Amino acid sequence: MNRLSRRTFVLGGLAATGAVAAPLTSASAAVPFPFQLGVASGEPDAGSVVLWTRLAPSPLNADGQGGMANADVAVDWQVSTTSTFATLVTSGTVTARYAEAHSVHVVAGGLQPDAEYYYRFRAQGHISPVGRTRTAPALGTLGRDFTMAFASCAHYESGYYNAYRSMANDAPDLILHLGDYIYEGGATSGALRQHAGASEIVSLADYRRRYAQYKSDPDLQAAHQIAPWLVVPDDHEVENNYANMTRADSSPALTTAQWTARRTAAYQAYYENMPLRPENKPSGNSIPLYRRVRWGGLATFHMLDTRQFRNDQACGDGWKVCADADLASRSLPGTAQEAWLLDGLGQHLANWDIIGQQVFFARQFDASGAGNMDAWDGYRASRSRIQQGWVDRSVRNPLVLTGDVHASWGNDLKADYANTGSAVIGSELVCTSITSGGNGSAATAIPNGATNPHIKFYSNRRGYVRTRITQAQVTADFRGVSSVTEHGVAATTLKSFAILDGRPGLQAL
Repeated sequence: MNRLSRRTFVLGGLAATGAVAAPLTSASAAVPFPFQLGVASGEPDAGSVVLWTRLAPSPLNADGQGGMANADVAVDWQVSTTSTFATLVTSGTVTARYAEAHSVHVVAGGLQPDAEYYYRFRAQGHISPVGRTRTAPALGTLGRDFTMAFASCAHYESGYYNAYRSMANDAPDLILHLGDYIYEGGATSGALRQHAGASEIVSLADYRRRYAQYKSDPDLQAAHQIAPWLVVPDDHEVENNYANMTRADSSPALTTAQWTARRTAAYQAYYENMPLRPENKPSGNSIPLYRRVRWGGLATFHMLDTRQFRNDQACGDGWKVCADADLASRSLPGTAQEAWLLDGLGQHLANWDIIGQQVFFARQFDASGAGNMDAWDGYRASRSRIQQGWVDRSVRNPLVLTGDVHASWGNDLKADYANTGSAVIGSELVCTSITSGGNGSAATAIPNGATNPHIKFYSNRRGYVRTRITQAQVTADFRGVSSVTEHGVAATTLKSFAILDGRPGLQAL
């Protein structure tokens, strides 16, 4: 991506579509550079995209305000078809509010479908880095083949964000983040990179500072600058393994009111720091996040929230042999979200129905029959309803994308996991972590493979998954880095698979 001098920008009169951007040279601003957290875009549709930034000249200030004064700030923004901004497509001014940690969410509209754009901001005499983004194809059209990458689990203390940098170098058209964008723990003695703050985060100021620390990383910033993102949280954006309003443990000790306040703060900070649309803004201790994003007639992304509405984990959580996991009353996404998902799948809006969600979907039992109660194995009736639902609705190409588990997996989805002869009815791609779990290893032997013959691939490297989506097939490259404790290690392709149109299951390449 071409870089743009921060000293070139248009002041005033920014709203005129097609305006020519004359160069501006100004004296150095009297205030510090406020764009320390970079820029981002997200939620593309055929005519608009969300543009994001947050002003924070001193990101690690303990008050969570990033060194900004208690005052709102005007922020100019521009969109162009070129990185030189010779001609503007659209532009305007937005207010970065102190009450929202000086974050901005611009819905830049009036854009052409299936098109690439560049954007930037100006505030307090400074110019932001330039971001690259794009719109989705028009509804009813396939548009161009496109590249989509997805990732999860980026524990800052565990290592460097080499995978984010490699993802940026791939220059995909779209990036999905499936949860654990931040981690909530306090500073760990001896960690490669320490969290700011000694204690687990609980307050709004804490969460804001934690996002600021993560978003200060240049490799993460590069991944945000290169493409629009679709995001959904998992648990660590709030607290490890929470389920709806139930905590997994009592550490730190919180009253019910304090826990509610913590969840409220976490959701507010999540919205403030992600390129989400205004309709995703939280209300109190809840946030509306499950949504459908349409990529013309080629793909529909059904983005799920598997934390806010779930029943508590069965049998006390963990890996268990647990009869309660089969109870029909139990749901991981909640009954309303289940119905919403099946309704969307039944509309046959695109060639590929892609479900972006957080926890392991396929059955993953050990030899004793124990499964992970925090994943879909703890909500087996819920999984069955969704799988049977897409079969009953003749969904042609259901594809589940998953994060959470700090390893790469490739799975065939079966109508009956206990029957090796049962039909393959879908596919699941599980991305490993960006850093969580440390360097990992070169291991590729599938854990409990004999018990789970529908699992076709495993790798213990850190990295991400890169896909190429066409009408005929989805090609998936499992990308891995050999180290996260050494900065600058490039990702390589560990294994590639194809999922063919109308033929569920993974085909090795």
